[in-house]
Amino acid sequence: MTRLGDLERAVMDVLWDAVPASSGGVTVREVADALDGRELAYTTVMTVLDRLAGKGMVQREREGRAWRYRPAATREAHIAQLMLEALDLGGSRDAALVRFARSVTGTEADVLRAALGAEAGATAEDGPAGRVENPRPGRPALDEATDR
Repeated sequence: MTRLGDLERAVMDVLWDAVPASSGGVTVREVADALDGRELAYTTVMTVLDRLAGKGMVQREREGRAWRYRPAATREAHIAQLMLEALDLGGSRDAALVRFARSVTGTEADVLRAALGAEAGATAEDGPAGRVENPRPGRPALDEATDR
């Protein structure tokens, strides 16, 4: 997954904040208006959205002469992917995970425990046949990573 520049991140924030999953998306003009404090040209916003579409970060659909844009994934899915990629940067994934676990707050640790418990329960109930195909080729599936 490609890291986003400042302007790309600002545009994605507009999309994530403005576009419900059921929505058809927003136009370049609507994104430009939402970024009003930045004083960007319409063509600049259009170029950024086009590049984000090329990177697979946004989906677009033609509406008349204009395009409607919406995020290809949720903000949370994007952040989770960035975290997984950071773990792949080298060194020990286990050591990085332990260091991360020690840095979270008590509330965040509770959220992680609950998520891991739910994942372990789902894996135990589903059995090996119920596992979802690995969405991360070349890396352990998420349920396999929690089984270690």
